[in-house]
Amino acid sequence: MSQRQIIPATEYQNIFLNDRPLMDARAPIEFDKGAFPCSTNLPLMTDSERQKVGTCYKEQGPQAALELGHQLVNGKTKQQRVDAWLAFFKANPEANLYCFRGGLRSQITQGWIKEAGLDVAYIEGGYKAMRQYLIESIDAAAVNQPILILSGITGSGKTDFLKLRHEAIDLEGIAHHRGSSFGKYHEPQPSQINFENKLAVNLLKHQQRQTNCLLLEDESFLIGRNAIPKPFYHSMQQASLVVLEEPHQDRLQRLLNEYVHIMHDGFIERLGEEQGFNAFYDYLTQSLIGVKKRLGNQRLAELQAHVDHAIKVQQQTGDTQAHLAWIESLLVDYYDPMYNYQLDNKADRVLFRGNHQAMHQWLDEYQPQ
Repeated sequence: MSQRQIIPATEYQNIFLNDRPLMDARAPIEFDKGAFPCSTNLPLMTDSERQKVGTCYKEQGPQAALELGHQLVNGKTKQQRVDAWLAFFKANPEANLYCFRGGLRSQITQGWIKEAGLDVAYIEGGYKAMRQYLIESIDAAAVNQPILILSGITGSGKTDFLKLRHEAIDLEGIAHHRGSSFGKYHEPQPSQINFENKLAVNLLKHQQRQTNCLLLEDESFLIGRNAIPKPFYHSMQQASLVVLEEPHQDRLQRLLNEYVHIMHDGFIERLGEEQGFNAFYDYLTQSLIGVKKRLGNQRLAELQAHVDHAIKVQQQTGDTQAHLAWIESLLVDYYDPMYNYQLDNKADRVLFRGNHQAMHQWLDEYQPQ
């Protein structure tokens, strides 16, 4: 480190591989657009303060902007922020700080912390350079390692399978979405930038594990509202496939658990009995609307009638088995035909088909060509 205690760009990989705690000194509006998985926002300036300083910089130059910044963040306000920074670094002694470019905001924050008796380092290049490093890591991962795609008809348990494999990365887990019309969870998805940042960190960690391939689920370009970076997605589209097979009844029970039990219980836990049940019903209805284009109005109305009946039975008796009727119709009329059509177009890329046990055994012995 230099006299100023600057973490060089050569340390970016170690920062992300080791989940090093990071203090983000940018304004909240910058942090909300995108940040790193292990970062905490403790800004030097609020959004309004940053806006005033930025306007002053454009109109009067850097020196006037710096003086205004010191006027805005002074006295009790300054002390409160320094106290918050000190508490963070005492709780996370290995942490570093960054601002947008590793410039003036990092230097001022570092200097005020030093005045309070604590030496901390800030990161060279700041958020902008680290973000670029992560983008390049995604592009490199698609080139430097063989990719293998796990396909399988809806309800075959691909995500459950991936969680047991050390060579896998769970894209749907990173996107916090199951990738289908019924795929949303109770909590919102990450921003696109945060999705990409977390994907990049997962890829760096995967590379460190030195597996013989990168195993990914067969995904559309969009997972909910999160888009897979285009160069990476293009590599996925060229990769070999393995197809996970599962009996129809097992698929039904898995989807009943995912679409009904997990979602119902989550809404009730968050919102209470009445509001939670209403939110659960809205989730099912909105998810059905998502497949309207393919099913048409008449088939959608029939499915909605099945949902309404199942909801009524569940509300009156607590029994969820009536939901199997609309889930089975959804599979037969929507998911299965769509999946079979897509898989037929990829048939020349398929290396293996089998159930969970056979797939584990095949992957244990797999050696890329």
